Amino acid sequence: MTDSFVQWLAAALGGKVSGEIIIFLISMVPILELRGGLLAASPALLDVPILRAIPICIIGNILPIPFILLLIEKVLDFMERLPGLQKIALWIRNKAEKNKGQVEKYGFWGLVIFVGIPLPGTGAWTGALVASLLHMDIRKSFPAILVGIAIATVIMSLLSYGLLGALFG
Repeated sequence: MTDSFVQWLAAALGGKVSGEIIIFLISMVPILELRGGLLAASPALLDVPILRAIPICIIGNILPIPFILLLIEKVLDFMERLPGLQKIALWIRNKAEKNKGQVEKYGFWGLVIFVGIPLPGTGAWTGALVASLLHMDIRKSFPAILVGIAIATVIMSLLSYGLLGALFG
């Protein structure tokens, strides 16, 4: 599903804005994040050179994280008071609750692994959400998320530019 959404977004925005802007925006979107940005940047889609794509995707993925760490609880509390948004807030809290085990058990390194291993439902957004709702110290959670993003960057660069690059390059 992520791949098809990335392809659709790249096609929809292609020709209207640069590939660099597309991958930056994709990297900021929950669920897609850096993984989707690097997939879109690959030779199979937008063909943004890897050395240009990596910093753009990292910055796009990191940019929302401090806001999530600092504000998500207040935002969710506010959403829970609004009748139309209660279900969304509950869904977000349930998603964090479902994913908190590894982070809670292993702390810093659990958060690193959770963010770094590119599996569905993991990533910097969800990691920041879990860290915030677990009341992890931002001085520990933010660096853990950065290390996780670095790991995800290596893995996704190898997949996007190595495997896809070999197939489509």
